[in-house]
Amino acid sequence: MISKLLDFLKEDIGKEDITTQATIPKNQKISAEVIAKEDGVLAGLEESILLLEHFGLKYESSLKDGDAIGKGDVILKINGNARNILTIERVLLNILMRMSGIATYTHMLVKKSSAYGVIIAGTRKTTPGFRYFEKKAIKVGGGWPHRNTLDEAYLIKDNHIAIVGLEEAIKKARSKNKSKTLEVEVKNAEEALTACELGVDIIMLDNMTPDKAEKIIEKIKEKGYRKKVKIEISGGITEKNIDSYIKLKPDIISMGSLTTASKWLDMSLRVIW
Repeated sequence: MISKLLDFLKEDIGKEDITTQATIPKNQKISAEVIAKEDGVLAGLEESILLLEHFGLKYESSLKDGDAIGKGDVILKINGNARNILTIERVLLNILMRMSGIATYTHMLVKKSSAYGVIIAGTRKTTPGFRYFEKKAIKVGGGWPHRNTLDEAYLIKDNHIAIVGLEEAIKKARSKNKSKTLEVEVKNAEEALTACELGVDIIMLDNMTPDKAEKIIEKIKEKGYRKKVKIEISGGITEKNIDSYIKLKPDIISMGSLTTASKWLDMSLRVIW
């Protein structure tokens, strides 16, 4: 993990932090605080601590990832070499702000869905190189990260079906590995029922209106498959329209917007002496 964090730092520094090196005495010691500038859910604290420890900086925090934070709260107190603190400041804040923003947005949606027993899940719409952290932030916010990598589970999507057909794709995946979860994206009730008959684990209703999704769910219930298969709804779902989908009581709602639409939670680092 620390190697990933150091890669981020290398990207930010270049050869060296020329401003800090030129202006700050080599052995100068300071204390600083990371302050929340708005309310939210904290994430990225564990990663920040790893970075602080790597540079020999002392720290204090009464918080943990997943805690609610308010505007003005002190997230971290840091003490140590001034050059090190100033050099890692931006990467430290970027991690905290990005991850906390995702956790906050996820938590807000989880609060909406939990009364209906619906899981809020992420997708693979993540920032290249930062997927682990974004997926972890979803989990901190109470959501399900979904697949991190393509080898974790089968997910037969429209392009797979366009090439080999629905039934053939399902049969090939099942014959390859029976232990992995098998999910298939469908576009209508006929495909959904075929997938159920072939014993898939999850049916994905992708890019559908609430009315269309509801009709397909009802067909699955009528045929007696609802307790045998999980239903995931995905595609174009945001905080503005999610209520219409939650009321259908699918097992899962997956949302690319957890990572693409969540805003960063504002924070700052302040030298206190």
